[in-house]
Amino acid sequence: MLMNRKLLFGERLMLGDGKTPFNGVVPVKIRGEFSEADLHHALLRLQQKHLWLNAVITYDENNRPCFTTDQARPVKIPVKIIPREREDHWKTEAINQWLVPFKTDQEPMLRMVWIKGDGISELLMVLHHCLIDGGSILTILTALFELIDNGDADIGQENPIKGLADIVPPEILDNRKKKIKVNLIGNIAVLALRLMPAGRKAVERKKDYLIHWKLDEEMTSQISGFCKRAEVTVNTLLCAVLLQAFKEVRKEKSHNKISCPVDLRNINQHIKKDNIFAFGSMFVVSSYPELDFMSNLRAIHQDIKQKLKKLDPYLMLMVLEKAHPVLHKFSRFLKHSRSGNDCMFSNMGRITMPYQYKTFEIETMYAPTAIGPLGNTTSLVTSTYRGQMDFCFVASEGFVPYAEAKAIQGRIISILEEQLQTELESV
Repeated sequence: MLMNRKLLFGERLMLGDGKTPFNGVVPVKIRGEFSEADLHHALLRLQQKHLWLNAVITYDENNRPCFTTDQARPVKIPVKIIPREREDHWKTEAINQWLVPFKTDQEPMLRMVWIKGDGISELLMVLHHCLIDGGSILTILTALFELIDNGDADIGQENPIKGLADIVPPEILDNRKKKIKVNLIGNIAVLALRLMPAGRKAVERKKDYLIHWKLDEEMTSQISGFCKRAEVTVNTLLCAVLLQAFKEVRKEKSHNKISCPVDLRNINQHIKKDNIFAFGSMFVVSSYPELDFMSNLRAIHQDIKQKLKKLDPYLMLMVLEKAHPVLHKFSRFLKHSRSGNDCMFSNMGRITMPYQYKTFEIETMYAPTAIGPLGNTTSLVTSTYRGQMDFCFVASEGFVPYAEAKAIQGRIISILEEQLQTELESV
């Protein structure tokens, strides 16, 4: 039996031509042992739960891409096993996997790389961003390790998203006033995109790189306490620190803008926690140069609160569906125009996934990384697991030279230390 779902606008944007990589990588460091058979069985069980983990990309008569599953021709999640050569082998392989395209017409949009050592391994989940986002990653990984540990574990069954009607309630989707508003905004957006000029030549990306670091439990705890006392979120603090670091290092080349993704699951109750879904919303954060750090921090906190309050996830999804005719124009604009943002920043927060299993232990879950062809590749992703905050800074030499990225990393750490020390001294 065939199952089809047309890709939504955001998914099509990330799919691109179906051949160019837009890959995410999630590395996990494991101590202990499990068998290859247990891993394959766990992946099969995941495909049984999540319909679209069995999907390939097909095209309809209008050349519109679809997620398609075919029970008569099942696809298997591939596993590549390579011997572990050194402690940072995972970083080299992560960078490699960014650039290895999925055969989207033949294989599922998820694969595994097992960097296998004696008693210690890294398991890399590689995904196509058109299908899977950060929220999906945590759902899949949690179930994967539960199943490796116990192949018969009950992980439930996803009710998959099969179209816009599954994530926008009918009272909004069919509302006459909403439809008029969507058509008006959609038509204006389409016209603007048709008229929008794009550079003739894309920015040369040059060499991609990954910078990773981790804060110890003590400093991670101190940051959490600092934010509670300042009545701001850790996310807000890191936004303020990142903006200052870019300004100090890149000076006139900085833009005083970072984009932050929003997981629509948190504001759209129709997208469930275990739904595989890849497209979120974004808001932009800027600092106030005339304010000192703490005043700036509080001002940014209020800005973020207001921007989140104004987000309308249903309207955004409906408007974007009107933009399919100019998708290629929008994609070209992103590729050929210089970004006005310094980077994309995503804080996945505290990850509560269990770490102790019968025959193995998860020592570290590194922050996910992703890189794609749509303009500026610069991003910073952070997550906190087992009490330690983990950072992965991804960029390309054509956007941010490696030496500047290392300087930004150094300033992020030192600004955090300075603020913690200043608070300590003021007590």
